[in-house]
Amino acid sequence: MDEGDSARRGNGTHKRPRLEDVAARVGVSTASVSLVLRGVPGPSERTRERVLRAAADLGYQVDRTASMLASRRTRLLGVMVDIHSPFHAELVEQLHTAAEDVGYDLVLSTLTRTRDEHTAVETLLAFRSEALILLGPTAPADTLAALDRKSPVIAVGRRIADAGLDVVRTADDEGVGQIVDHLVDLGHREIVYVDGGRGVIATDRRRGYRTAMRRRGLEAGIRVLHGDNTEEGGEHAARRLIEGGDLPTAVVAFNDQCAIGVLAALARAGVAVPGQVSVVGYDDDTLSRLSCFNLTTVSQGAREQARHAVTAAVERLDQGRTEAREVVLTPRLVRRGTTAAPA
Repeated sequence: MDEGDSARRGNGTHKRPRLEDVAARVGVSTASVSLVLRGVPGPSERTRERVLRAAADLGYQVDRTASMLASRRTRLLGVMVDIHSPFHAELVEQLHTAAEDVGYDLVLSTLTRTRDEHTAVETLLAFRSEALILLGPTAPADTLAALDRKSPVIAVGRRIADAGLDVVRTADDEGVGQIVDHLVDLGHREIVYVDGGRGVIATDRRRGYRTAMRRRGLEAGIRVLHGDNTEEGGEHAARRLIEGGDLPTAVVAFNDQCAIGVLAALARAGVAVPGQVSVVGYDDDTLSRLSCFNLTTVSQGAREQARHAVTAAVERLDQGRTEAREVVLTPRLVRRGTTAAPA
């Protein structure tokens, strides 16, 4: 049994190593050990290496709960995420990286078919989240404003007018406009839009389609089909097109999930994509990049949105910023294999 094992076992009691044990092993103060383990400047590089080696040998783990109670800070950012959204999953991954870079961690609370926004937010507050990063919230602006008075709120992905909130989003109407321009430049004139249902994000994207069609002289060809943000919604919309016998040359879907549903319905009906119908999604989520879909879409810049959202939270919490700020990023068309010139 080596020295580290002896310290860990402590006469068979399996006593958990303490900060004092690490300090005794190195021969420095507990304050110095704490500085090293928290990554705070001060101790020399040699001391830092010895402390980290001793902590590893002893199996010491930082008691995060005790640290939080002592400082009265949790350094936790609460994130509300839709469990069914691949794009939200990508945002969460980028949020983790951005938060870790500034010494924060995340608490996640999910939206499901049986778990609404109110429940998700209450869970985040119960875990003492210092700020709330809400991905695509649908609650009314005044509800979010009231919540912001309890804890700083950063709304990601949704336009919120005059609510006094921090917002990080892309210009959704401009993104759909880029899609229409891409299709028209390829030669398409019969371009159908599958809607995303109710909500501000869906409204902005629908408006972007209508505006771009008018701008390109195709107002008479505007055609919006009922849909939603799921594969099922895209399938149902595409089946209506197929059964009606009046296929357009291009279909623009509210998001990538909806577009994948459109692709599935067209494939089952033997309609070639992009040979007979071009299809475009929105979000550039992980599914859109798979070779089996290779979907033309619009990137919202998950990394940039995450970085701006975490920066906004830190400015509110650590720098005392009180005025609301909106960051609007420019979306980017990603050309892949589901669009081509019409036959």
